[in-house]
Amino acid sequence: MSTTITARPGTPFIEITREFAAPPSAVLRAHTDPELIVRWLGPHGMEMEIVEFDARSGGAYDYIHRDERGEYRFRGVYHTVSADRIVQTFEYLGAPGEVTLDSMTLTEAGGHTRVETRSVFPSVEARDAALESGMSRGITESYERLDKVLAD
Repeated sequence: MSTTITARPGTPFIEITREFAAPPSAVLRAHTDPELIVRWLGPHGMEMEIVEFDARSGGAYDYIHRDERGEYRFRGVYHTVSADRIVQTFEYLGAPGEVTLDSMTLTEAGGHTRVETRSVFPSVEARDAALESGMSRGITESYERLDKVLAD
């Protein structure tokens, strides 16, 4: 299944849509279980180390991706974690202070799960910098890897 990433010109938003051949409960678990998230989050070839991972309302996360070029650290806070929604902040420590607010909804769609995410950046410039950094590749490849985790 393909991943749709929409970044309308002049807005600080990115919208991502993807369907997975699994029920919402399995997709949610893959987003909240540290043993599963290390298997799929990040582009192909990345290794992931979890520093902190408490996927509950009020919890936080901190992780590092590594490849031959270096380390990339990310952190954030979970504001809402429920059966059909995750709302969290997201910060790449390579661009400190450029924190996004991400809202993901999970909807059952004919035996599949439709995942819709909206990220709000602090500015259009911050959004454009994230896109130019390879964010689209990371999202697309992460979701390809998630397909495999959900099929196990």
